[in-house]
Amino acid sequence: MDEILELAAQVGNALKEKGLLLATAESCTGGGVAQAITDIAGSSEWFDGGFIAYSNEAKSKMLDVPAAQIAQHGAVSEKIAAAMAAGALANTNADVAVATTGIAGPGGAVPGKPVGTVCIACVAAGSEYTDRLQFDGDRQAVRQQTVARVLRELMRFVQQLPARNERRT
Repeated sequence: MDEILELAAQVGNALKEKGLLLATAESCTGGGVAQAITDIAGSSEWFDGGFIAYSNEAKSKMLDVPAAQIAQHGAVSEKIAAAMAAGALANTNADVAVATTGIAGPGGAVPGKPVGTVCIACVAAGSEYTDRLQFDGDRQAVRQQTVARVLRELMRFVQQLPARNERRT
């Protein structure tokens, strides 16, 4: 089993143990996180659904990310990653959401955001994690590194969440 599949299986086990559902909101990874998750047999027990919101307009329409917020922070920012994840939560039955937005290359770099810049977010009720990362390599390498890193961070994030039956309503 390759690293990404192994990480996806670990995330699935953690979500299943806690009775939590996951949603994804992806831009630069183009559905790679959701693909890794759905490659795991039985993932329907802990994966609710995902969004590929590649354009800024799609981020606004599908995930309720305010266009003004995108204009202010740029699509590749921790704020937008967190807003994308929050939008995935709001538009699914999920308890946890993860989001990716970045510049996989070879073009698209802007001042302060070179190719390989990626922002990720994990969000659940009352809990949020964001990070800005820098990866090297070509487009495929940046995307693969992002998927692996997101799954690792998602695993850490889920581990600190209470189980569904431990949450207050």
